Amino acid sequence: MRGVWMGFAVVGFVLLVWGASNFPQAQAQRPVGVAERGQPGELLALSMDVEGRQQVTVVDPRRQVMAVYHIDRNSGAINLRSVRNVQWDLVMEDFNSGSPTPREIRSIADQR
Repeated sequence: MRGVWMGFAVVGFVLLVWGASNFPQAQAQRPVGVAERGQPGELLALSMDVEGRQQVTVVDPRRQVMAVYHIDRNSGAINLRSVRNVQWDLVMEDFNSGSPTPREIRSIADQR
């Protein structure tokens, strides 16, 4: 458990240092909901337990890129497992979706 908290502390510290260099003014000086380059809320982080380790997924919606990290529970070591630009994934209509595909459903709906 100590390793997980250490991993979170390292990720938090990196994000804090990165944020401090990119956000010179106080957060209260910006209206809520403004998303400009380098502004808070630009990155999304999701955390879950996977196969005895902590998995953190970081998503950059602006760049349409995601990264997956595994954090060892005992040592707190953080390993980058995968990075992917999902821009082209998101324009696919279906992939490994089985039948009926979205195209088949649309065809049935158009016939009615």
